[in-house]
Amino acid sequence: MELSLSIPALLFPAISLTMLAYNARYLAIAALIRNLYAKYEENPSDKIRIQVQKLRKRLTIIKNMQAVAILSFLLAVITMFLIYIELDFWANLVFGISLLALMISLILSLIEVQLSTKALSIQLESISKNGMDVNNR
Repeated sequence: MELSLSIPALLFPAISLTMLAYNARYLAIAALIRNLYAKYEENPSDKIRIQVQKLRKRLTIIKNMQAVAILSFLLAVITMFLIYIELDFWANLVFGISLLALMISLILSLIEVQLSTKALSIQLESISKNGMDVNNR
């Protein structure tokens, strides 16, 4: 396959938007952790402590998602440089690694979304058990 400068450049908007989405998730979880911490300071409970532990795990996944996305972006730029200096074999290899890094980042994102959905489901079940089910109104 003939790799031109425009092919790795196509990744730039995709990776940039992905990183914005990851950053938004990070900020939302960080705000949630701060709120839970304030509640814990007022009234320490195991329930809050467990929630914070689960959020910490999600935060770690998001950090890794961001790191791998940044690596993908960097490798795409290196690919463009290698194309520019006409090192086609290395450009193809580095571009393949860049795509692999982007796939890993997206897989981590899927895992984090699954954890988030599971946490919300648990909270909704708790609300239903306490007789606060919105659908029964």
